[in-house]
Amino acid sequence: MAFERFPKKETTIVLGLTVAYLLWTSLVLGLRPDHIAFVLLCFGLYFSSATSRKVMLALLFFAIYWFIYDSMRALPNYEVNPVHVQQPYDFEKSVFGFQSDGKLVTPNEYFAVHMHPVADVLSGLFYLCWVPVPLAFAFWLFFKDKRMLLNFSLCFLLVNIFGFMLYYAYPAAAPWYVELHGFQENFKIPGNEAGLANFDRILGVNLFHSMYAKNANVFAAIPSLHAAYPLITLYFAVKMRLRLASFVFLVILLGIWASAVYSRHHYILDVLLGAACAVATILIFEKVVLKSKVDKWLQRYAGIIS
Repeated sequence: MAFERFPKKETTIVLGLTVAYLLWTSLVLGLRPDHIAFVLLCFGLYFSSATSRKVMLALLFFAIYWFIYDSMRALPNYEVNPVHVQQPYDFEKSVFGFQSDGKLVTPNEYFAVHMHPVADVLSGLFYLCWVPVPLAFAFWLFFKDKRMLLNFSLCFLLVNIFGFMLYYAYPAAAPWYVELHGFQENFKIPGNEAGLANFDRILGVNLFHSMYAKNANVFAAIPSLHAAYPLITLYFAVKMRLRLASFVFLVILLGIWASAVYSRHHYILDVLLGAACAVATILIFEKVVLKSKVDKWLQRYAGIIS
């Protein structure tokens, strides 16, 4: 399908959505520099060239994900349902706890006092892969298989929507919260980098501290979407029979899962539920979404970005 130079109808929609986004962020969330950067990035991609415009349109579902995630600041989940602090901890200790120095501890509690600089660095590197790797895979798919890109990015969006719904249905504190605050309720606090602070200290950076200080939802440990994203990515690589990529994504998946527990950001329970959320999303996507009218719409949209 020929791509017109700045199609009037499409450009009008983009400008209208931009104005709506700026109004929403200004009036509800509070306009921040990253909101301006996001708008400038989208504008730059849309108006630079036909190819970059297609890239922006192709990444539509990732943009929607960012909008939904950021908008969760408007209504924190702890204002919707009670935050579960002790219940996940007790479950973790009863199922995955073990004896260390004469007392029963969770894996997180064990790693809190058994750290190693190499593990600290590897943990940080793997944890940094959770969004960049799916995005890199999406960019690769843009040049190789645009329809598969839409399938992958829509599945990515769906797993986030399911995960966000669970965040509000069952707000849960991460292991680091119990480590710092016990079982007391102290909800209006910023996110915490927990064990990832060692990565910042060793490399002399402020990466994870600044990242978690901007966390949109502190009490969102269950399910672990850090565990879900690499599983979705691995599934699509396997589906496309990309052997090398599948192996790399498997290593990254295992690294992220281990890092989630080692850094005290998630219990093993959170990781398993995140993986279950990804599997459920894949099944719904394959058995329901692709057998509905959405499939035809995706096919037409693939034509637009081709």
